[in-house]
Amino acid sequence: MTKVPLVLNAPPYDTERNYNARRCRPNAPLHPMTPDQYDAWYRTPRGNWIGTTEFALLARLLELRPGETVLDAGCGTGYFTRHFAEGRSGWVAGIDRDQAAVSYARRHSTGNAAFVGADAQRLPFPDHSFDTVISVTALCFMQDERAALMEMLRVARRRIVLGLLNRQSLLYLSKGRGGGSGSYRGARWHSYANILELFNGLAVSNLRLHSAVFLPGGGALARRAEPCLAHWFGGYGAFIAASADIPTCYVP
Repeated sequence: MTKVPLVLNAPPYDTERNYNARRCRPNAPLHPMTPDQYDAWYRTPRGNWIGTTEFALLARLLELRPGETVLDAGCGTGYFTRHFAEGRSGWVAGIDRDQAAVSYARRHSTGNAAFVGADAQRLPFPDHSFDTVISVTALCFMQDERAALMEMLRVARRRIVLGLLNRQSLLYLSKGRGGGSGSYRGARWHSYANILELFNGLAVSNLRLHSAVFLPGGGALARRAEPCLAHWFGGYGAFIAASADIPTCYVP
């Protein structure tokens, strides 16, 4: 775990891809998928373990309080949105540019989850609309991730948590080099240093970095070894979660 009390001017980045690339997850199938096929992957043994592991890390960093609201920016089919909505009284909203994904998410939503077709780089919400904001690997494929991050900070009141692909991981060595392969083609992979640069110049506090999914094959060995690998090799999981707190009166 890396903890940074306050980070202070980083350049924007580039690149937004199609639906399947933007919905990329560690070790996901590498052929084009419909929203139904994509979401079904999370019901496979491997997909379920990876999704559950990622969600547990995101939830631990988000530390939701009773009644708090959540925005999932770049929600895709709403897998993580639905998980955050389960058993909660606070509203959870998901936004994504892909209308097929949003339609799928709406058809499978729970009572306190809502979905909107919108661009995460131009969020259609007033300032400080949500207590918390999450975004899971969507920034890895956005044209301007810095602009998207600033939008998330603008609409958040308390905390944001980002899920990102880790350049310093086994997954990157097998799927990310040379521009990436399959669903990872064109992805932006981050190191911890890249993330510090991304937040540089923004008025956030308590920036924390953790990683998970160290052996992305997801087999029995990967599951048994995950806690030990997290303890001894904490920065080398395929999935990085970065959380940051929002000042009371944040102005981007």
